[in-house]
Parts: sequence; structure tokens; C-alpha cells
Amino acid sequence: MDEHDKWGTTMTGVDPDRLDDQQLMKELETIHRTRHDTLLYGSNDALRAHNDRMAQLEGEYLRRNPRRSVAPGRTREGARDRDAAEDGGRTPGGTPVGKWGPGRTGGPGGA
Repeated sequence: MDEHDKWGTTMTGVDPDRLDDQQLMKELETIHRTRHDTLLYGSNDALRAHNDRMAQLEGEYLRRNPRRSVAPGRTREGARDRDAAEDGGRTPGGTPVGKWGPGRTGGPGGA
């Protein structure tokens, strides 16, 4: 095949394993930058193609970088430690604090 692979008539881009490291990073940056607009405004086919391409690119990145550094705050344990450190992990009334602050009680959607 040519420089691009095809599924039916849909262009899927260069096979990720044929990209050098710099090209792979550029493709990843581009696909992550366009993700939000594709989700909000793309057709179902466009979103499906975006998902497939992102999975291919991310999979190739992970294959090449199996020992990549992981920030402690980006793990479940690190996030729990961070949450516990903020305000002791609870509001003054003892209610756990969520990502967006203490939850509300009563009213529409309240607990």
C-alpha cells in the first residue's frame, strides 16, 4: 500500500509503527488537540475513526515506552493521598470532598 493505509474508503493515516518518534509525538499531540471538537461536533463515523486512530497511536507510544515515568499524582494511590491531604480529606461536617468540592444535599439531583 501507499504511505497511507485504508479501511474501505476511509483514510486512517500512516501506520504508527512506521512513524519515527518525533512524528509519533506530533500525531499524538494533534489527535489529542482535536479530540474535544470531534466528540462534540463530529459524526459517529468521525468519532469512531478518531477513537481507532487514537488507540493505534497511543498503543504504539506505550509499546515503545514501556518504562515511561508515571507521576505519582496520576495514580489512584497518589490521587487518594492528594485528596486526603487537602482539608484532611473531609469537610467540617465530615462529608467527603469530591473533585469539585463538597456535594450538596437536597434539591434537584441532591443526595
